[in-house]
Amino acid sequence: MNHADPSAAPNRKRNRMMLLAIFALFFGSLFFAGVLRFSGWRPAGMKNKGELLQPPADLRAVTPKLLDGTAYAWAPINRVWRVTIAPPADCGAECTKAVEDIYKVWELLGREATRVDVLWLCPSMAACELPTNAPKLATLRLLQADAGLRAKLPRVDLVTFDGHRGVPVYVIDPNGFVILRYAAGSDPGDLRSDLAKLLKLK
Repeated sequence: MNHADPSAAPNRKRNRMMLLAIFALFFGSLFFAGVLRFSGWRPAGMKNKGELLQPPADLRAVTPKLLDGTAYAWAPINRVWRVTIAPPADCGAECTKAVEDIYKVWELLGREATRVDVLWLCPSMAACELPTNAPKLATLRLLQADAGLRAKLPRVDLVTFDGHRGVPVYVIDPNGFVILRYAAGSDPGDLRSDLAKLLKLK
């Protein structure tokens, strides 16, 4: 004569509820993470300060040239990041401030600064020099005027509300993708914050 275990039914029910709870916890977490991801939310420590360019501008097919005619290669294997300044031809005090701000950012990067090239994209061959008394950076590179390269920098010649062009700054990754843009007059601390995070990437 078979006698059913009186505890079997409650145990089965408890096990079933536990499985359902695990299922709900796992898939609920995935769903919640998906909602956050597609809403654009990210933890504060992971948020970039500059404007994230989506999609990033692809410069891999562009080979900039230095003033002496030497090609400036992207060379991804070297893991060098680039801060690119793209001044307008009629740049004045804004250019001086831009260079000074970038110099401060570069110095504050400490030993990691050697992994950051600062590129000055000359607006024309006639105006291919830094502002007078601009601080000298060890990794500064002056690039020849290049209409093709300039055209690939998003909103590079944006006219501000007061009718003049500012000095936008861009971050280019080691592969040659323009990933971040900083509008004219942006806080240099934002650039420093973003670079500090990017330089941790290997």
